[in-house]
Amino acid sequence: MTETAPETSGGTPGETGPGDTEAALRRRRLAAWRASDRLLWRGGADRVIADQLTALAADAALVCDPDEAADFYGDGIVAGLERRVASLLGFPEAVFFPTGTMAQQVALRCWAGRTGNPVVALHPLAHPERHERGAFSAVSGLRTVHPTREPRLPTADEVSGFEEPFGALMLELPLRDAGFSLPTWDELVAVVGAARERDAVVHFDGARLWECPPHFGHSLSEIASLADSVYVSFYKSLRGLSGAALAGPADVMSEARAWRHRYGGLPFQQYPVAVSALLGLERELPRLPSYVAHAKLVASALSDALRAGGVPWFRLLPEVPHTHQFQLFLPYAADTLNEASLRQAEETGVTLFRFWSEETGVPGVSATEVTVAEEGVSWGAEDVRAALHDFLGRVG
Repeated sequence: MTETAPETSGGTPGETGPGDTEAALRRRRLAAWRASDRLLWRGGADRVIADQLTALAADAALVCDPDEAADFYGDGIVAGLERRVASLLGFPEAVFFPTGTMAQQVALRCWAGRTGNPVVALHPLAHPERHERGAFSAVSGLRTVHPTREPRLPTADEVSGFEEPFGALMLELPLRDAGFSLPTWDELVAVVGAARERDAVVHFDGARLWECPPHFGHSLSEIASLADSVYVSFYKSLRGLSGAALAGPADVMSEARAWRHRYGGLPFQQYPVAVSALLGLERELPRLPSYVAHAKLVASALSDALRAGGVPWFRLLPEVPHTHQFQLFLPYAADTLNEASLRQAEETGVTLFRFWSEETGVPGVSATEVTVAEEGVSWGAEDVRAALHDFLGRVG
């Protein structure tokens, strides 16, 4: 359900192709989103480069001394960011990575060397299985297995009864492609315990871990303490430019630094990304509980309006959001829904939905991801219902 950057057609001048059409559509979307004054969430791509650089320079003093020397191969402000993450998650050390894809490959490669077992148990909907082109096996020599295919994380019984050994259990919290769903706290504790009984290590794919404490009723460090290592992202919920961190025991993090270098993950300077990550920790992290709470109001209002609007079928996943994000499924073609969403933004300045996909596994059903952030907390239930009513009128 991720929208990727379009490619050009590669034809001769004056000709057009599928890539040109996609590029034009993307430009149209970005223009509409940037011009909208009512949104549930505004993404980083909504702002032009000049605006983002200006804001970063203006705000840098909130989290660092702008007159200090820039980082040099991971020292300075990058090392400071690593210490901040380690403290928040309750681990001895953390290591900055340019991407989460690299961070998780390195983490599980390090654990495989310690356990002697390159098999990773994870969900078939997990990010490495769906969105990373088989990188675990192609790059790191790992093999994946699936304790469950249900649209939720595996249970303790499924992990205990799985038919073959594995060295690591990877849990994506929340599981994005299953509606950003989470287990209960007791279920999470139980499945971690089941892995331990099988002498497996536990790694959390915590790309969106930052917003999980309200659901679990436990702090970030309490959640992270269940795992042997945790990866977190800076550009998703925290709105950083990019980047990730891996936290864990000191010896594993020492090895992770070596593999990061081998994988090409140690750029000369990374201070813009580090500053944006620190700003996210300073400003967005404390606000996430309010976003999670408001997502429940938005989901409830959408459900009420869809019932009142005569839609033949719909589904919210989960019905009550576990985080500040959830999925909505409707029985229409994605092209129809995308055009309705775009025209609503262009003609009213209201962006309710951003991108619909038919990658649902059900013919004739499309899905979108709904995110509630700072821009959305001012929406009341009636605002949501009115926007949904207008949207449905454009669907026809």
